[in-house]
Amino acid sequence: MTITPYLFSAFLRCPTKSWLLATGEPPAGNAFADWVKSKNETYRTAALEKLRTNTSTGEISHAPTMEDLKATNSRLAVDMVAQAQLDSYLLESRLPAVERIPARGRGKPGQFMPVRFVFRNKLGKDEKLIAAFDALVLSKALGREVSLGKIIHGDETVAVTVKTSVLAGEVRKRVQEIAGLLSNTAAPDLVL
Repeated sequence: MTITPYLFSAFLRCPTKSWLLATGEPPAGNAFADWVKSKNETYRTAALEKLRTNTSTGEISHAPTMEDLKATNSRLAVDMVAQAQLDSYLLESRLPAVERIPARGRGKPGQFMPVRFVFRNKLGKDEKLIAAFDALVLSKALGREVSLGKIIHGDETVAVTVKTSVLAGEVRKRVQEIAGLLSNTAAPDLVL
């Protein structure tokens, strides 16, 4: 069983929806949900392009592996997939961007910060938890702590730094709840 940000996000809103998605139930055709998904994808593309233009071409790596990410000194990695094992669960996240924060002192490794894009002007706790999920997956995949995440959002493309280390316990708890939910063969009770 693979837990992705999409499944994690669905669980935050509705455990039943998360279970239905995980079991392959086709979506019912929600026009608003389709619009939100399309709007977010368009925003992600535009904001990522803006981030790329603010970084020199030589400092960007495209779709790097974890080994490449550790080995290069690129400031920005785009379009990468991170997978990690947490207990008996496989976590996977498609990271639109990962920024490298230079080391603060000799002999210390640089830090990595996953970047997520959200078109809404106001962020809620769910967006921060999803950023923390990305950081957890990246941390496990790299084998080092990732304590920060970034969310670029809104009409003004505002960047918010999220202390993901503070939310890591809650993310782990939710991952365990999702795993427990998905281990059942029957759908959970619908709560209205």
